[in-house]
Amino acid sequence: MVSVLIAPDKFKGSLSADDVALALERGLLDGAPHARVHRLAPADGGEGSVAAACSGRFRPETVTVTGPTGLPLTARVAVDARTRTAVVEAAAVCGLGVLPDGRTAPLTATSRGLGQAVRHALAGGADTVVLALGGVATTDGGAGLLQSLGAVLSREDGTPIGPGGRGLAGLRTADLAEARSALAGVDLVLATDVDNPLLGPAGAAAVYGPQKGASARDVRELDDALGSFVRGLQTAGVPDAARLARTPGAGAAGGLGFAGMLLGGRVCSGADYFLTLLGADALLAASDLVITGEGSLDEQSLAGKLPVALARRAHRQGVPVHAVAGRCTLPADRTAAHFRSVQALADLTDQDCASDSALSARLLARCGRTLADRWIG
Repeated sequence: MVSVLIAPDKFKGSLSADDVALALERGLLDGAPHARVHRLAPADGGEGSVAAACSGRFRPETVTVTGPTGLPLTARVAVDARTRTAVVEAAAVCGLGVLPDGRTAPLTATSRGLGQAVRHALAGGADTVVLALGGVATTDGGAGLLQSLGAVLSREDGTPIGPGGRGLAGLRTADLAEARSALAGVDLVLATDVDNPLLGPAGAAAVYGPQKGASARDVRELDDALGSFVRGLQTAGVPDAARLARTPGAGAAGGLGFAGMLLGGRVCSGADYFLTLLGADALLAASDLVITGEGSLDEQSLAGKLPVALARRAHRQGVPVHAVAGRCTLPADRTAAHFRSVQALADLTDQDCASDSALSARLLARCGRTLADRWIG
């Protein structure tokens, strides 16, 4: 009997990772009913990270926090009491998906709620806190996170700086002592799949600001404000601010990577973290074939996003990997090193399947059937 591991990432805007896996399984078993299938719904640090953790040994807890526009928001964190570990997902607290009515606020959206969720985890006894960084609506350099953990970030008149990236330019004095004290003895893990610095053409504002609704003018304002924030911290006695701003991953999640580093956090691959957390290596050892994928298989995927991270692990165990994507912009010679085959939904239809979850599910089932016919028999 052929054993197949199906472990895709989400198809953003269309299907969750679990929905993708279910559709692929349906098609695969239609063509190879004798196959034994194990589904895994991992994450890479972005949206769906709490759900991924809860598909393992973690359990969800509900917390009420300040949302990205300042309104109250109910979110979930994942907690494992046995290992005293908590997963806090930035996208669930200050993400694009939780903006009221979907209205973007690129200059004023705050990460304050993330610090409140962290406090909830600490109060529950967590001594390892995983910040899943991705999919946020804010570019505030993590200032909101720092403030809600006790940091004092003040303007010239002594009042707190305003919310969002726009408020950063007003920073004149800073004291991170209470925020750092709150995390003393805590292993703070910054799970992300990006390696951008905080500032400049490859930074948080320039690369990710537009997808948060920022105009070209907004991007310039945000990058300038983030620069002012770094200089203000440096002047206020945070000597490692400039160095950390240049560190890969500082630009993750609108600068939350930078704030996490200021608090002593360590950056790790979100994909690898969650694959390890969910026991992927043991599943790979028992598999004859792996199917993975994501919404867009592109240049960023090769930097270590979930499908490639999984493929690397599978190859170490000699297990062939096949990929399915919403679209693939990579030539065959770039994908061949990782995947035995690649199927793209965009090649199967003239319709926009990215905005049609039912169509995506049907096409994924078709891809599963194709894999069964060609590679299982």
